[in-house]
Amino acid sequence: MDIEEKQAEFIDHFVNQASAQKGAVLGSVILEATSHPSLFAFSEILAVPTVAELEGTENSVHFEVLRLFAHGTWSDYKSNSGSLPQLVPDQVLKLKQLTVLTLAETNKVLPYDQLMLELDVNNVRELEDFLINECMYAGIVRGKLDQLRRCFEIQFAAGRDLRPGQLGSMIETLSNWLGTSDNLLISIQEKIKWADAMSELDKKHRKEVEDRVEEVKKSISAKAEVDFRGVEDIYSEPGGVMDYEEDRSRPKRRRHPRS
Repeated sequence: MDIEEKQAEFIDHFVNQASAQKGAVLGSVILEATSHPSLFAFSEILAVPTVAELEGTENSVHFEVLRLFAHGTWSDYKSNSGSLPQLVPDQVLKLKQLTVLTLAETNKVLPYDQLMLELDVNNVRELEDFLINECMYAGIVRGKLDQLRRCFEIQFAAGRDLRPGQLGSMIETLSNWLGTSDNLLISIQEKIKWADAMSELDKKHRKEVEDRVEEVKKSISAKAEVDFRGVEDIYSEPGGVMDYEEDRSRPKRRRHPRS
């Protein structure tokens, strides 16, 4: 089962919890959700009316934390740490995992130096342990660690929540892909028609050749039959060919010497 399918039940659980609470009490729900080891999508919780009502109130910090986990990265947290509460270790881990997913959206080869900078990791060993134990084993990414080239080659990465304004870009990308697919389909159909036409021409030519061969066979057979009958007639006519015994019994003419 894919990571997106696995977390659906957790999303439903926290959506129901958030819908049943209001105000400051939602802080504990949001803390639990952003610390959960198998939850990596938060837009559904963010859209819950009671959660959305937190924005602009004295409890808006909880809303901002949830929005950070829906759309932000570890670097975003560091840039705004003065206005956000200190994260617990499970939240720090989760936000760094989400940061890897964000980086994987635009690049399928992530240099170690970039990852160490974005994740505040001090050395390659620590980075590789994090990618293996906290990302690949968690099922959110699959890839290959290339120690020679010092990079992480992404083969699969789970998707994050859509950021504001990202939907239009995605629709444009999908529209372009659809247009390219339509053109490719038209090209394939034209090639199929051409192949069908060539096949029909080949069949027609083959039929003409076979008919011609049959005509030649019939012509040769008819000529051979006529020639055979002609020879047969010659041998069957009386006197047509002198009998060898008859020729031996005839007296030979004497030649008279010239005077």
